[in-house]
Amino acid sequence: MRTYLVVIDETDEASIALRFASRRAMKTNGALHILALVESEGFVAWGGVQATLEEEAKNRAEALVSSAAGTLFDETGIRPSITVKEGKGPKVVRQMMEEVDGLAALVLGASADGAPGPLVAHFAATEAGSLPCPVMVVPGSLSKEEIDRLS
Repeated sequence: MRTYLVVIDETDEASIALRFASRRAMKTNGALHILALVESEGFVAWGGVQATLEEEAKNRAEALVSSAAGTLFDETGIRPSITVKEGKGPKVVRQMMEEVDGLAALVLGASADGAPGPLVAHFAATEAGSLPCPVMVVPGSLSKEEIDRLS
């Protein structure tokens, strides 16, 4: 089965990428795998404070993917696979690309203005030639109607 891996966070471009990926999965009889990243906090002098910050970040990421999965199921009938992982973005995404069976594409949203975002910059440039699947970069300026038409 063709699986679309989409990385989400709380940004508008992540929502756009998720919509595009879900529509592609629906139209190709494929599957969707949602990855939420929990960035490692830098060293904090007090271990208890650091543990609390990391736990709060993980809880926010889990709530985000649960909400996205529920909305997605209501709109498309697709029940996505969900993964929440802690670590540096490019490293975790690359690891997931190797683990997801039948990976059809990595779907990322680019910011509507300014720099496209760190994952887009990394995977569309630095590693573009060595990836196990295509990268789909969805422009953050697209409307829902445009996404539906293009997907």
